[in-house]
This record gives sequence, C-alpha cells and structure tokens, in this order.
Amino acid sequence: MSTLTFLYSGVYQFGDNLAFLVLSALGLAIIFGMMGVINLAHGELVMCGAYVTIVTAKAGLPLPLAMITGALAAAAAGIVAERLVIRHLYDRPADSVVATWAISLMTQQTMLLVSGPSIEGISTPFGSFEFGGISFSTYRAVLPLVAIGVLALLYALLFHTSYGVGARATIQNARMASCLGLKTQRIYASTFALGAGLAGLAGALYAPTMTAVPTMGSSFIIQAFVTVVVGGANVLIGAVPAAAILSVIQTGLTAFYGQLIGQIGLLVTVILVIRLLPQGVSSLFDRR
Repeated sequence: MSTLTFLYSGVYQFGDNLAFLVLSALGLAIIFGMMGVINLAHGELVMCGAYVTIVTAKAGLPLPLAMITGALAAAAAGIVAERLVIRHLYDRPADSVVATWAISLMTQQTMLLVSGPSIEGISTPFGSFEFGGISFSTYRAVLPLVAIGVLALLYALLFHTSYGVGARATIQNARMASCLGLKTQRIYASTFALGAGLAGLAGALYAPTMTAVPTMGSSFIIQAFVTVVVGGANVLIGAVPAAAILSVIQTGLTAFYGQLIGQIGLLVTVILVIRLLPQGVSSLFDRR
C-alpha cells in the first residue's frame, strides 16, 4: 500500500468514525443537555428508525423518504414515551434511568417476538469506488457530509427560530421561562421528540450498512454515551469536538493495532477526560 493510499484510507476512516459518533450522539446529547434525562432507551429509538426505514423501503418508498419516515416514527415513539413516562420523572433522574432502561428491555423483547432475531436488510446505495487498488463504499464517504448537514440544520433550529430561543431559555432557567409565558412542558415534549427523531435518523442512515436486529441499538448507545461524556456538561457545544477527538484516537489505534485496541482506546480516553477535565471538553470552550 502506497503512502498516499494509506493516508487517504485514514482520512476515509476518520470521516466514517466521525459521522457515526456525531449521528449516534446527537439525539442523546439533545435530551440530556436540554432536559437532564439520561435516556437508556436511546438505542431502541435508533433501532426503530432502522426497522421502519427497511420496511418502508421494501414496500416501495424511495430510500430518502423511507429514512425520513424512520426518523419521524422514532420521534412519534419519543412523544408517546415522554407523555406516558418521562414527563413524570423530570425531577427524579435516578428514576428516569430505571424507567428508560425498562422501556429499552421491553422494546427489545417485543421486537424479538414480532419480527424475529433479524430482518432482511436493504442494499447499500451508490455502490463503491477504488483508490490505490482498495475499494471504498461511496455511501459511507457521503455520511460525513450528511452529519455536517444535520449539524447545520440543528444549529439553525436552536439559534435562529423561536423554538430555539424558548428551548435555550428553558435550559437556563425553566421557572423563569415559565413566568415569562413559555409553555415549558410543551418545550420539553418537543425537545424529547427532537432527540428521539435524531436517534431514529441515525438508525435510518445506517440501516443499509448493518444487520437489523432487535439489539442493534447497543452498538450506537455505547458510542453515544462515550461521546456525550467526553463532550461534558455543555453537550451542545462539546459533542462535535468530542466526536472529532475520539475519531482521531479510534482511527489511529485501529489502523495500527486493530479494531479491539481502537475500542479500548475510546474507553481509556473517557477515563482520562473524566480525570483531567471533569466538565468535559466543553469546559474549555465555556472558559473562552
């Protein structure tokens, strides 16, 4: 393998890892950062988006519309969970952890009974291309651009819309926001739906690249929690830098020592960040 091919392969892998970490973590970061709820059912919302995408695509819906349908289905599931369970546990974080974990287990077992251990997936679009004699997936090369686009839309939503103003005001001081006339319960519900929809979008985007099984969300939720923890208290600021740092570490270690060492490197990074930066990498931006 030539040096140029090796460098390109590293850049390609970095972009792939970055896209996966960002898309996996955004929904969890929104719900935790704006609501303080640790959602252990995040992986099942990802699975919901993937399953709905596969089913609707096989039914004849164009893949982009099927992915949007999967994200909307996860958002709808999030609204139901927020109204029935989460809404009553905003001031009880430990109880919300147990409740979302229970939702996760029930959803996994229900999908196992309904659809079986797996369902037939869909093919990866756009085919592949070659560089230096090595084949690369075109779709995975596009995913980093999709992640950047999702980030841009999310930034516009939070900083250039009335919902974003109300949501940020509710984060800073929910009681004061309520006194000023904002319907904080509605903002919480819409925020949870937004986080759930982003989780479903992650599952929809990765549905063509992986086997759809009821436990597929576990591969997303581990990466999402690692990214959110490294991002720190201000997850809206820290999620992207954290994903970039973790992508560099994972890509480098995987390239030289294999995938297992790359995963171990992620966990060691979390330990070091908690030890050296208890508030995460976002504390560096907050100071500035």
